[in-house]
Amino acid sequence: MMNYRLCAKEFCGRGLLALLLVIMCFSTVALGANNITGSVRNQSRGEPAAGDEVILLRLDTGMLEEARAKIDTQGVFTLNVQYPDRPYLVRVIHQGVSYDQQAAPGQSLSIEVFDAAPEVRGVTGTIEILRTGTNGKLLHVSDLVEIKNASNPPLTQAGERTFEVYLPAKAKIDSVLAAGPGTLGTTISAAAVSGEPGHFTVNFPLRPGATKFAFNYDLPYYGRVSFHIKHAYPLRQLAVMTPAAMKFSSRSPAFEILKTGNRRYQVHAANELKAGEGPEFEVSGSGDLPTVGEQASSRQRFLSPASPNRTQSPPARAILPSLASSNSRLTLHTQPTSQSLVLAGITSALLAAIVVLVWRGRKARTLSAAQTVAARSRPRQSSTA
Repeated sequence: MMNYRLCAKEFCGRGLLALLLVIMCFSTVALGANNITGSVRNQSRGEPAAGDEVILLRLDTGMLEEARAKIDTQGVFTLNVQYPDRPYLVRVIHQGVSYDQQAAPGQSLSIEVFDAAPEVRGVTGTIEILRTGTNGKLLHVSDLVEIKNASNPPLTQAGERTFEVYLPAKAKIDSVLAAGPGTLGTTISAAAVSGEPGHFTVNFPLRPGATKFAFNYDLPYYGRVSFHIKHAYPLRQLAVMTPAAMKFSSRSPAFEILKTGNRRYQVHAANELKAGEGPEFEVSGSGDLPTVGEQASSRQRFLSPASPNRTQSPPARAILPSLASSNSRLTLHTQPTSQSLVLAGITSALLAAIVVLVWRGRKARTLSAAQTVAARSRPRQSSTA
């Protein structure tokens, strides 16, 4: 009888212990579901980013700070989430530059940061797409530029004048947008350079990878406008996109027309431009560009909210543009909803299309040249053969 009671007590003790372990496991899982954890690595030095600050931003109504933490010596952080059903953004601040990543409760992140410098080697221009369309006495221009930072070791270029743009002297800027590598877009400001009409600078960090800028402006228009292009960085390709009803002209032999397969607009491109003065061109006539839906069959996300400068975080979600308006300009929505996180994929679609078109053109010319050389190298056959 005594053995039976001892066995029963032992069984009950084990059962109670097992129950406590199950409860503890569920509690740990529930606690983890309300946390966002992650590791941060300084890729410039190849070591954990110990001591950097991490900010948790809730995205349901703008960008509301909910928690802060410090990265430990192992490069790890934990943030407690108050509203598990809401979208979040995790922002790491390293040397005054923010590195953002969208996150959900229970998720574990891996974030890269880079040391900052006012000037970085390896920064070049990839492509610029200049789109035009008319509206009465105004010429609408959307100037999309992609800059690539291929620094080694990787560094972020950050400062008061990280990027400079040269617009026509009478340009009236409507909006400026920027997007870091693999992120969504944010509105930024451009500062006019005193005594140099059309020359503007922006304070937006150039992180390793591709950074995109969109300068949307209006010009007084009386049937024709001349553009005197100038670039701060070497540019792999300049593409000018105009409605089919408008006329493009240039004295420069650098431009070639690209066959887009669409009669509603035309594209002229110049390749491998050096820093400084670029080829001049003129647009005349009138016409509206087709909407984005007519230009591309799909849209892609390519931009995430990013801080417009090195030292301050924006108080609200970045306002993102839509290209579906009748005049095809980048226009701004005023409601900071989660749907405004998606930027119309005009840049990615055009980048892909134009790059492919130019690649095909170069490949065709290369094949043609190779065939010509091969033909010349063949031994001539006699007429009696």
